[in-house]
Amino acid sequence: MKYMLIMRSTDEALEAAKNMPFEEIIESMGKYNEALMKAGVVVGGEGLAEPDQGFVVDYDEDPPMVTDGPYGETKELFGGFWILDVSSKEEAIEWAKRAPLGRGSKMEVRRVHEMEDFPADNEWIRKEAAWRDELEQRKS
Repeated sequence: MKYMLIMRSTDEALEAAKNMPFEEIIESMGKYNEALMKAGVVVGGEGLAEPDQGFVVDYDEDPPMVTDGPYGETKELFGGFWILDVSSKEEAIEWAKRAPLGRGSKMEVRRVHEMEDFPADNEWIRKEAAWRDELEQRKS
């Protein structure tokens, strides 16, 4: 089963990270990523750019309104993610607990739906399966 580990930081955590040497941050993340790779559980993952490089699309408006970052109140910012393929929720928890994140950070862990979670006789589910097959073929 797949799980997405989503790094979340507060403004305080981001400020604390500014006091750490960048090389130290890269090394600790690199060691964590290496452990995930060696265990064969990582499917993918990326770090995200700073909030001032992003935008929010608000669907309360018609048409939807786009607002450039940084956002009004930044209580919890997404900093990046990993997708792991593990044998259980407990294993996902153990990997999340090992992430090199400091005070003010949180890790949101969510199970990723698999095709088997949806009714196989639905037209859109069949199309989704075909699209996934097509994407895999494009990688080859």
